[in-house]
Amino acid sequence: MTDERACREEICVIGRDLYARGHTSGSAGNISARLSDGWLITPTDVCLGRLTPEGIAKADFEGNWVSGPRPSKTVTLHRRIYEQRPDCNGIIHTHSTHLVALTLAGVDTENAIMPPITPYQVMKIGRVPLIPYERPGSPKAAARVAELAPSVNGVMLDRLGPVVWGSSVTRASDALAELEETARLWLMTTPRPAPLDDAALAEIAAVFGVTWD
Repeated sequence: MTDERACREEICVIGRDLYARGHTSGSAGNISARLSDGWLITPTDVCLGRLTPEGIAKADFEGNWVSGPRPSKTVTLHRRIYEQRPDCNGIIHTHSTHLVALTLAGVDTENAIMPPITPYQVMKIGRVPLIPYERPGSPKAAARVAELAPSVNGVMLDRLGPVVWGSSVTRASDALAELEETARLWLMTTPRPAPLDDAALAEIAAVFGVTWD
């Protein structure tokens, strides 16, 4: 999407939805959208549930502040993802409760925070690796995410929250919701559920054209 006004409105709609669902609280989290002449990003320390179209920052392709309020401190992270994923037009970072709790309790592996336990987890988001803890806005974390971005659709920042991207802000939000719900299922199930077997993953790949790895 390149229509700036439509992108601003979409960010506001998704921000309110994320806040209403409890995926973010207070002034945590950020959203960005690619434009033809740069990208939009939510300001630093602003509640996603109370965004206005005029209150969203704009940056150029190098991440330099162009207009609006001061951009989120994660501007470098967003820029690095857009550089690696030309098909990406929307990025969302939240502090979703169950996903952060998963990092505190212990993820399955660093390569994949959870195994593939539901078909929609595989279809909507796929494998999500863990990024070891760095402070919010860390350029080290941004560099590590950039290394992984070409091969995945999201990452989990240890003790901070997920970063998910997609062809639009709405698509990224849908993937984030699926990831958070999967984490909730994973944490509430004892013993932990067995992953989908190779035959099930192969069928999903054949029918829907998506793979786990």
